[in-house]
Amino acid sequence: MANHHVTEALGGWTGYSVGTVRRFEAGEKGTTPRVWIDLHRTDGPFVCSACGRSCDKYHDHSERWVRDLPILGAETHLCLPRFRVACPTCGPKLEHLPWLSKHARVTTRFAEHVAALCEVMSIKHVAALYRLSWNTVKVIDKASLQRRFGEPDLSNLTTLAIDEFAIQKGHRYATIFVDPTNKRVLWVCRGRSREEIRPFFEKLGPDRCARIEAVAIDMSAAFEAEVRHQCPNAAIVYDRFHIIAKYGREVVDRVRGSEARRDGNHREDRKLIKGSRWLLLRNKRDLGHHDRVRLKELLSINRRLATTYILKDDLKQLWTYVYADAALRFWRGWYHRAVRSRIDPLKRFARNLRDKIDGILAHCVYPLHTSLLEGMNNKIKTLKRMAYGYRDDEYFFLKIRRAFPGNQG
Repeated sequence: MANHHVTEALGGWTGYSVGTVRRFEAGEKGTTPRVWIDLHRTDGPFVCSACGRSCDKYHDHSERWVRDLPILGAETHLCLPRFRVACPTCGPKLEHLPWLSKHARVTTRFAEHVAALCEVMSIKHVAALYRLSWNTVKVIDKASLQRRFGEPDLSNLTTLAIDEFAIQKGHRYATIFVDPTNKRVLWVCRGRSREEIRPFFEKLGPDRCARIEAVAIDMSAAFEAEVRHQCPNAAIVYDRFHIIAKYGREVVDRVRGSEARRDGNHREDRKLIKGSRWLLLRNKRDLGHHDRVRLKELLSINRRLATTYILKDDLKQLWTYVYADAALRFWRGWYHRAVRSRIDPLKRFARNLRDKIDGILAHCVYPLHTSLLEGMNNKIKTLKRMAYGYRDDEYFFLKIRRAFPGNQG
């Protein structure tokens, strides 16, 4: 009997006392050692799980097996009567137990332990460790995430960063909303159209939308249109990363392609130009000695590529200015050089960018950028690989929010 008191004290099964305790070695009741513990209801009032009212009577009960944390290396299984309270207010309701959630087949502490392991291990490995089904582990982890991250705190929000990331093959995307002040993911949704991102602003509400001062985005027309509609006081801040990437696609790649196909080039020159894409797109400081030599050779043999490369590096300087007037003067100089270059892709890009210059100069007042989101995208890819892809969007998006809870304290 004394041993049972020790087991009760260690178990913490409030409202229940320990009856029979049996241990089975590996091979007797399964491939691993197991402990079976019979629990009996102690005297005392029942508590309704719906209203919290104490009741003296119960409606009925049924036997239930529940998993708990392992004891001395053995799987622990509890057998207990699960009562339905005869609540005069709510009718028949399950009894509230602080250590066992409603309808759960594992104790609360076991569920918390499983959810904690899911932060560092894949569902598959956690399931194998405790001999649980994959779906059981997922349900436990998802319920834990919903309790912790179900509703984002959108108070005191004054700036936003919005970006998209590939969620599946076939040009399927999701949109991520981040508080750049504390690097916290606020919301994730499938899609990138105005209609698909609108629920975030509806949750934010008109008053909080009106308090948004600046939003960092790429040059997505859908993002910009919805932000301007929902947040009338917000300045649009165009991100350097996306504009330079756009320059690479629309200017560098096209000029390089046309130069590689141009008649009159020597065979070796054509070969060098064809293999020069990453030389032209990467930052010069990231190149090794051999690549620097190749880049210098490339720019010396082709004036158009040299002009394209130099203006790409110069364009990045726009985001180093802290005074809008100085940035505007630099932009005008860059623009005139671009339109006088006689390089059609460069001229088109400069004229299109001219219409977006206010969003670039806004960086001087609101130094926001989405490079933080690009780093997040790399971690999101790791999350997908750990789970071999996610079919449950809600669960996947909760995992993303858990991975980026923001600066604590």
